Amino acid sequence: MTAREEKYATIKSFIQERLPEYKEVAIDIHEHPEVSNYEVYSSDALIAQLKKEGFEVKKDVAGHHTGFDARYKAAKDGPTLAFLAEYDALPGIGHACGHNLFGTYSVLAASALKQVVDEVGGEIRVYGTPGEEGGENGSAKGSFVREGFFDDVDAALCVHPAHRYSKTTHGLANDPVDIKFYGVASHAAGAPEKGISALEALLQVFNGINGLRLYLPKDVNIHGIITDGGVAANVIPEYAAGRFYLRAANRATLNDVYAKVENIVKAASLSTGATYEFGLFQNAVDDIIITPSFDDIFFSHAQAAGVPTDEIDDTVRASFGSSDVGNVSQVIPTIQPTVSISDEYIAGHSIEFKAAARSEKGLNSIAIAAELLAKTALDLIEEPALLEKVKADHKESLAKGN
Repeated sequence: MTAREEKYATIKSFIQERLPEYKEVAIDIHEHPEVSNYEVYSSDALIAQLKKEGFEVKKDVAGHHTGFDARYKAAKDGPTLAFLAEYDALPGIGHACGHNLFGTYSVLAASALKQVVDEVGGEIRVYGTPGEEGGENGSAKGSFVREGFFDDVDAALCVHPAHRYSKTTHGLANDPVDIKFYGVASHAAGAPEKGISALEALLQVFNGINGLRLYLPKDVNIHGIITDGGVAANVIPEYAAGRFYLRAANRATLNDVYAKVENIVKAASLSTGATYEFGLFQNAVDDIIITPSFDDIFFSHAQAAGVPTDEIDDTVRASFGSSDVGNVSQVIPTIQPTVSISDEYIAGHSIEFKAAARSEKGLNSIAIAAELLAKTALDLIEEPALLEKVKADHKESLAKGN
C-alpha cells in the first residue's frame, strides 16, 4: 500500500466510524426545516459537529447571522480548500432539495480530511452558506464572494443529492427582483379619475415582459407572480407588487435583460403616473462555470467508494435552475457533482425527494459523498501540478463562458 493509499484508508475508516453520528445530524436537520435567514437550528447543529471535530468556527459572517466560517490549518503549508455547506429548506415542503444531506456531506468530508491534513499540509475550511433556495437575505454565497472569503482559497467543493450520479451541471444566472408600484387610492366607481392604479402599472409590466419574450435569446427565462394586487375591488389599488426571476445562461446576457425589464417598469410608471421601486431582493446568482478536470478527479474515486461506474452520468448537462454555487465558480475552480439518493427518478422540490433525503439510501449517501469529496481534496493537496491544471482549466472555462 502506497503512502497515498494509506491516507485514503484513514479517510474511509474515519467516515465509516462516524457515519451513524452524521446520519443522526442529517435526520435532525430534516426534522427541523428552516428557510433562508432562519436556519438557526440547522446551522447550530453543523457548527456543534465541526467544533467537536476540532475546527475553529465563527458565526454570523458575511452579513448572514445563520452563516458560519469553520477552519483548521495544519502547521505545514499547503493549499486552502473550502467545502461548501447548505442547510436551508423550502417554504412549506421542507427538505425537498436534500440540503439536510448537503451540509452533512461537507462537514464529514472536511472532518475526514482533517485526519491526514497535518501530515500533508494546507488549510481546510467549511463555509456555511444560508439560503441557496433564495428568500430573505438569500443566496449567501454571493455575499461570501463579495466579502472576500474566497480570495485566498484555491478551490471549492460540494456535492448535491439527486436521483442519479452526475458531473457538475451548468446553472443559469438569476436576478431575483421585486417590482413595487405606488399610486393613489380612490373609489373605483365614484371617483376613478382621482385615483392612480398601482395594479394597472404592474399588469402593464406583465404584458410588457410577455411582449419582450419574442425578442430574447432562447436561454432566457422570465417568470413572476403578483404578491400584492390591492385590498378591495371597489378601491383603486394604491400599492401593488410583483416578484420575478430573470434567468439567462450567462451573466452578460442577464445584465442586458435586467436593463430591458427595468425599462418596461419605467414605461409602466410613465403611462399610469404611479411611482415605482425596482431591484434585487436578495443576492444575484451567477451562472456555473464548469471545470471538467475537477469533476474527473472526483469520479476517479467512484469505484473505491462503491459507486457502480455504469450508474454515473458523465454528460455535462445544462440546468434550467440556478444555484449560488455559480457565484463561487466565477472566481475559483468549483465542483458540485451529484450523488444518488433514489433508485427511481425523483423530481427536485417534491414530496418524493423529501422522503428520499432521509431514506436508507439517502442517509447512506453521506459516506459516499464525504469519501469522494475528501479524497478529491487530498489529491489536490498532494499533487501541486494537478491543482495547477485544475486552476488553468478553470481559467480557460471562465474565459470561454457559457
